[in-house]
Amino acid sequence: MIFNLRAGRRVAVAAFVAVLSGCAFNPLYSVTPGLSRDEVVARMGTPRAVVPLNKGTRLQYSLQPAGRYAYMVDLDQSGRVLSIRQVLNSQDFARIELGKWTKQDVLREFGPPSSVDHVASWKGDILTYKWFDVQNMFYWVYLDRNGVVQRAHPGMEEDFFLPDNVP
Repeated sequence: MIFNLRAGRRVAVAAFVAVLSGCAFNPLYSVTPGLSRDEVVARMGTPRAVVPLNKGTRLQYSLQPAGRYAYMVDLDQSGRVLSIRQVLNSQDFARIELGKWTKQDVLREFGPPSSVDHVASWKGDILTYKWFDVQNMFYWVYLDRNGVVQRAHPGMEEDFFLPDNVP
């Protein structure tokens, strides 16, 4: 295999930029309780979705479909930050109640999925979330025809690398 130096430099620069951008943007450090909604938007940008809650509002900053994190910023009735948390993790997924939660509950708590899938053996939507826990993972939420969660479970994402001699 011939190594292309120019392509190698591009990859190295792209990796360096990705590392720097990951360090520069960590909403768990830049947003704190008490900040106003305008301050949150100034620091994090426009939320992917705004969801009404019983006593306030949730700003959803989801990195799906490609990313593996979703940040929920909960605001009180006056528009001040109550909490911010990254919800794509095993503890938050464990809160899903089979037979009780609906699609709307899942979307409110986790934001939009990476994809909505269908298989012949299941007669409803399957919401797929990408997340990270020691390695890249998937979390599948199976909805029945009425949009009620009937199954939910994690799975490992396999990273396949082909050998150099495979076309």
